[in-house]
Amino acid sequence: MNSSEFRRRGKEMVDYVANYMDGIESRQVYPDVEPGYLRPLIPAAAPQEPDTFEDIIKDIEKIIMPGVTHWHSPYFFAYFPTASSYPAMLADMLCGAIGCIGFSWAASPACTELETVMMDWLGKMLELPEAFLAGDAGEGGGVIQGSASEATLVALLAARTKVTRRLQAASPELTPAAIMEKLVAYASDQAHSSVERAGLIGGVKLKAIPSDGNFAMRASALQEAMERDKAAGLIPFFVVATLGTTSCCSFDNLLEVGPLCNKEDVWLHIDAAYAGSAFICPEFRHLLNGVEFADSFNFNPHKWLLVNFDCSAMWSRQPAQMLRLKKTCFVSDMVRKI
Repeated sequence: MNSSEFRRRGKEMVDYVANYMDGIESRQVYPDVEPGYLRPLIPAAAPQEPDTFEDIIKDIEKIIMPGVTHWHSPYFFAYFPTASSYPAMLADMLCGAIGCIGFSWAASPACTELETVMMDWLGKMLELPEAFLAGDAGEGGGVIQGSASEATLVALLAARTKVTRRLQAASPELTPAAIMEKLVAYASDQAHSSVERAGLIGGVKLKAIPSDGNFAMRASALQEAMERDKAAGLIPFFVVATLGTTSCCSFDNLLEVGPLCNKEDVWLHIDAAYAGSAFICPEFRHLLNGVEFADSFNFNPHKWLLVNFDCSAMWSRQPAQMLRLKKTCFVSDMVRKI
């Protein structure tokens, strides 16, 4: 495909997308197909000769669309709304054309610096504390992750690295393995399953704190669990507080949990994946009170703010902790551009 054909086909694709969006309410929201429906409809191996653009579009309607769940449909009420929009689609096209890989400043200065500035813009919209913003020479800052699940894992690994270094500095004879087997993380019993997965991937114990009558984690229950674990020789090091749980959109009590985490020198990560966008509205901002006690905070603009997947915004008071993680845990793909 040369540039002339690209221009022509690009315009046709824009028309196809616009027609799809304009008529999406007429499509069946959930596909009426059985698992494995697709394989018999396409060749068992890649064709030796390319199909025409017209045939590909026909196959999209004939083969692909019958198996698509239409998240943009006004009749789609599962999970959460997808936030893609026409401006976001155009931006995605430009990103695909430029094709930069922003894993370091040198790899693409504009990509890295634009992300830093835009994350400050978004942080200011949420009225995040100055400590979370990069500014001209701030210690904090934000970075785009692929998902809230990824952000939780990155925060847990950074907290694990931080506490391991601290304990080894005090007792050089301690090995990382000896420390890890004693580390304990905590989250509400209403927390997303990705928090449990982060504990499994991070190789640490994760304990669910029973929520109260409003399905919120309270400091009293968390403190009781921490005291019990410390008495057993374990080391509390990480807490996830959820703002807007998956099951019922409940909110953990940050104004209680935050001071406790600070007192115990435990990393507090706030997972506001679903509800975080709402904090831009002044009438909902109070639900974020207590964020000043957190070490890291995350929410998903790709759910409410009209941007394509993947755009999960994560801020940290100390991005340097993520840099250490990048150097020692080989997860540079998850802490890109910090």
